[in-house]
Amino acid sequence: METNNSYSGSIEAVQRAQHFMHSRSMTAAEIDMDQSVQAFLSEMHKGLESFDASLHMIPTYLNSEGELPFETPVIVLDAGGTNFRVAQVKFSDSGKGVIEKFKKFPMPGSRGLVHKDEFFEIIVDYMQDVLDAWNSEQPLHIGFCFSYPTEIKPNKDGRLIHFSKEINAHEVEGELIGTNLRQALIKRGYPEPAGMVLLNDTVATLLAGKAASTEHPYSAFVGFILGTGTNSAYLELNRNITKLKNLPSTGAQIINIESGGFDKFPGGSIDKNFDNTTIKPGSYRFEKMISGAYLGPLSSRVLEEAIEAGLFSDPGAAAVKKLLPLDTVSVDRFLHNPYDKDNPLALACTDTADRSTCFTLADAVIERAAKLAAVNLSATILKGESGGDPAFPIAVCADGTTFFKTKDLMFRTRYYLKHYLQDQKGRYLEFLHNEDAPIIGAAVAALLNR
Repeated sequence: METNNSYSGSIEAVQRAQHFMHSRSMTAAEIDMDQSVQAFLSEMHKGLESFDASLHMIPTYLNSEGELPFETPVIVLDAGGTNFRVAQVKFSDSGKGVIEKFKKFPMPGSRGLVHKDEFFEIIVDYMQDVLDAWNSEQPLHIGFCFSYPTEIKPNKDGRLIHFSKEINAHEVEGELIGTNLRQALIKRGYPEPAGMVLLNDTVATLLAGKAASTEHPYSAFVGFILGTGTNSAYLELNRNITKLKNLPSTGAQIINIESGGFDKFPGGSIDKNFDNTTIKPGSYRFEKMISGAYLGPLSSRVLEEAIEAGLFSDPGAAAVKKLLPLDTVSVDRFLHNPYDKDNPLALACTDTADRSTCFTLADAVIERAAKLAAVNLSATILKGESGGDPAFPIAVCADGTTFFKTKDLMFRTRYYLKHYLQDQKGRYLEFLHNEDAPIIGAAVAALLNR
């Protein structure tokens, strides 16, 4: 049982930790919500008008118009942050997506350097079972959910701009993903695909949400990912995409914002120090503040600098330092239960003050991530004119384990959205979640663009 003295000591530890984070501009309180949203919106406009913006605002040449053909299979590939998924998908006459022959593999380049040819050969290896079972009389159509900054072409192929999420396959950057995969398939003796559509996971999540929402009408759809990485997508009028000179002025298409690249939020001193330890310092700084690939390592850097500043006892400092760097799952486990006897970080913080210090520091990183996620979503929604009727809200089609599983992250994001977007701006939203959204959405894209 903890004494009043230990309780008093823990309160002092919390206050010291809060002061430490504030002094390094690492708290949610440092974020002016409206100012940050306006800066995000400004970069969105800039990205629609030119190719020189931190938000790439990538046109996808995709929308969600058309009727899905039933019982028509397509192959779906899903290249995520740490995993690469392969499946065959078709839609039943009730409109439900049926996933078959599903397999999950490591993302090429996530466990070390791979060269260009090797990258695409690995993908073909992953596809082998579903390809070998494919009906040769059925045209081969592929929906490729490729979750990295990619310039999409009018033919639905895409040129990789650069990898994020610490993927080590630099020779693939600048390459046409669909063209190279086609060549790798033909080289291995497989038929050339009759069609291949490349799209981002956030775009796929948006499409999956719209495909599934047949009973409840929504005023607009937004895709949102907060998992290994982060991003958002929405529908934009063609006439506003002025950087594309030959685009018809009528119609609309989904824009892949590439939100993780936003660079107008300065961050704190620890953000800058952490950024210098990543594979590509200076790039995707917003993503490094809120996504699952980075929240654990960023929290580790916070703990390291807090130890150097003398916030931990000597035994606690030594025990915590041995565990660094921590991944996001380890930090989240501690936040869910800082007394867990099976958690190494909890065991390192047996001193009451050390436990309170560690919790306060890590929790502040999550709190700030939630507010920044709300900045991203608020700007994405305010870019359009929908959502003013609470009975006809915007559907935010969300995906990502980090968003849904990390302690209080989704709850706090919703709090900031309620306080700013609804109460101040009069916009209403509803979150939709489909665990298979990238796979279902990629199948929708392939079937609607045959």
